[in-house]
Amino acid sequence: MKVGVLGLQGDVREHVRALEAAGAVTAVVKRRDQLADVDALVLPGGESTTIGKLLDRYELLEPLRERAAGGMPLYGTCAGAILMARDVTGPHDAPHRLGVMDMTVRRNGYGRQLDSFEADLGIDGLEDSFRAVFIRPPVIEGTGPDVEVLAEVDGQAVLVRQGHLLASTFHPEMTPDARVHAMFVRMISQRES
Repeated sequence: MKVGVLGLQGDVREHVRALEAAGAVTAVVKRRDQLADVDALVLPGGESTTIGKLLDRYELLEPLRERAAGGMPLYGTCAGAILMARDVTGPHDAPHRLGVMDMTVRRNGYGRQLDSFEADLGIDGLEDSFRAVFIRPPVIEGTGPDVEVLAEVDGQAVLVRQGHLLASTFHPEMTPDARVHAMFVRMISQRES
């Protein structure tokens, strides 16, 4: 199993480190041929408009949509979650999105950079709490019936799963704790078996 990390912008190295700590073989994906060579993909945090434009410019948007529709596991963190969302509310859309996950998000939902925060999460499937880092995170305002909420902060979903798709509004790669990445690696393994 080879897990790619989209390498156009964002927390690429941090995701590679966390995935390798979770036992995955990794590859940085910047081109279509590299996308074809991975079994799953992480869409990192960063700036969703920039990443979306680069996906479009490098002709990765449609191939990635097709792979996701065909069952390739995706994990989007922060900006990656925005790119995965079917709908974006508020004044700032993300026009070049995959739109593959049945959720509605609002960009920068908690406010500005100064409103970034950390929180201890209880995550379904993990025994101990997970210290999560939220940096200008989106807010998940709604989810479809097939989306499972795995963690919340103050009643707000922050980690969700829909079949082979996983999304978080926080940055698990910004901590030394690789358990959320390990959860994604297990999702991929279960899908392959």
